[in-house]
Amino acid sequence: MSDAMPLARKLDATTRPRVGFLGVGRIGLHRMRAIVETGAVETAAIFDPTPEMAAAARELTPDALLVNSLEALLDQRLDGIVIASPSALHAAQSIVALEQGLAVFCQKPLGRTRDETLAVVEAAQHADRLLGVDLSYRHTVGMQRIRDLITSGELGTVFAVDLTFHNAYGPSKPWFYDKALSGGGCVIDLGVHLVDLLLWVLGFPEVARVESRLFAKGVPIRRDGDEVEDYAVATLELADGVVARVACSWHLQAGCDAVISADFYGTEGGASLRNVDGSYLDFRAERYRGTQREVLALPPDDWGGRAAALWAERLAAGERFDPENDCFVTVADVLDRIYGRESRRLRTCPAPSSRRRSKSSR
Repeated sequence: MSDAMPLARKLDATTRPRVGFLGVGRIGLHRMRAIVETGAVETAAIFDPTPEMAAAARELTPDALLVNSLEALLDQRLDGIVIASPSALHAAQSIVALEQGLAVFCQKPLGRTRDETLAVVEAAQHADRLLGVDLSYRHTVGMQRIRDLITSGELGTVFAVDLTFHNAYGPSKPWFYDKALSGGGCVIDLGVHLVDLLLWVLGFPEVARVESRLFAKGVPIRRDGDEVEDYAVATLELADGVVARVACSWHLQAGCDAVISADFYGTEGGASLRNVDGSYLDFRAERYRGTQREVLALPPDDWGGRAAALWAERLAAGERFDPENDCFVTVADVLDRIYGRESRRLRTCPAPSSRRRSKSSR
């Protein structure tokens, strides 16, 4: 191992990777629990600036050490780190950890812009370390089954997609509304999941054109201003002919807690994932044939921690940098285009030969 990575340990087949947790609020604690339950890694240390949260997390693993800074966390001879801090810190903290030879699992967004995201991916590639991002909706049973239908060509040629994520409440922490800290409003908070699902399901085709409109309290906002959007709608035209509409919001008066849906329409059928009764957690997936419906998946489905658990298992198996991490950059580039930000250089997500969206492509 190079001198640039002095703190990483050399693992053997009998050693469980030592993992540290940076940020254990509501989401961070949930992901920590999912990782602990795999039994694949050892929880070595925990840091959260709120002592009560750190103490609550330690109850999951009483042998874990509580530390008082990121630097102290990185001093614990870790093999990996789970990052659930405010968005402004994600890229820098991920890069510091990767440069010390640690694998990283980070909450979304990995970076506030495409360039920040690219810097993290390049750091992971240089260090040859496993990098994961909590794009958790990929791991719902419903989305997995819809993707299988599309990949196998059973829906024919997919030509239209509608994706929606409306949150009736919006974030409670002030930093979400500070563009310098968050990178944006509902698009980077919620729309990131929609863009990722669109591209992931269809095999990451090139996005040829993006048009968008952003609003705050019902008024269009300046893209170069400091205000963050609470409603956004975008049309994405993909190079393979698909037209997708993406809409997301905070504080929308929609008559329920949340409206979440992903609808895919093909020449030989359709499929949709929709939340049940305004729930953030429960989803129903269906396949459509004309006016007929077939249920693909129903709740309950404990999907929220699966991305984190999979990362832990991959780390324990000794996996290193994954070239498909470039897909994180592709998603971030689309978000930049929705925001009207120019990207400097783009890495293209590899499209495995197994990814197909129509019978004609088989």
